[in-house]
Amino acid sequence: MTEPAATGAVVKGAAVRCVPAVPSWVSLMAGDLESAMAFYGSLFGWSFSRGPDRWGPYVRAMLGGVAVAGLSGSTDLELPVAWTTYFGTEDADMVAERIRARGGTVAIGPLGFDAGRLAIASDRAGAPFGVWEGDRRTGAVLHTLPGAPVWIELRTPDAFDAALFYGGVFGWDERDPAEFDVRWEHDRVVLRTEERSVAALVRATDPEARPSWNVYFSVADADASVEQAGRLGADVLGEVRDSPYGRVADLRDPHGGRFSLLGPRLPEDD
Repeated sequence: MTEPAATGAVVKGAAVRCVPAVPSWVSLMAGDLESAMAFYGSLFGWSFSRGPDRWGPYVRAMLGGVAVAGLSGSTDLELPVAWTTYFGTEDADMVAERIRARGGTVAIGPLGFDAGRLAIASDRAGAPFGVWEGDRRTGAVLHTLPGAPVWIELRTPDAFDAALFYGGVFGWDERDPAEFDVRWEHDRVVLRTEERSVAALVRATDPEARPSWNVYFSVADADASVEQAGRLGADVLGEVRDSPYGRVADLRDPHGGRFSLLGPRLPEDD
């Protein structure tokens, strides 16, 4: 288990922010923490800061003095190597009750820790996610600094059912539309906050794939980053392709953790 923190504006010393109702942090459960640090550090230019080790070895990935992700090590071979997306909330206990009431499962927590309260859960289709109740006063949402998580996407058999589930759990319809918006955009249910699209729910194209929240990391050049990831031992899952939000690629790190890259589109030929 890792400690959430916000991916905020690129300001050294900026306080961590929990952003209610939207993804506010991502973390990797790695079987081999040192190997994961070497891979992602080389790919994204991350440095690392040691964090609290209450639940095992844990580091924060840093860019320009800003924490952008968490990585933790585990000796439990039963646990898959995977990225977890944490949603911010004002009340983790209330959200846990709503998850259960709507057919989801709360596997861990809510538990108190230094930065607030957290829980690990799964929706009614089985997609795992985290809940984090923390400081909501300062910071910002996902940003476009290369190497940081910039987009989170749920791939699930029924995106509309998923939207009903998460909307009920996090009170999407109760939010101020000037600050939070849910819309249908490019065949996706898209979450927008602070005038930026930050996450989406989309029907999975592979019916055999396990429902999951997929993390997209911002890169300056998706094609070049895919080549570099391959040299570092990653598996490239399909071709680099254009999307409404940029040029994207799906990968699996050397230990099986799936993630994606999002970069600008290639310039069109004249």
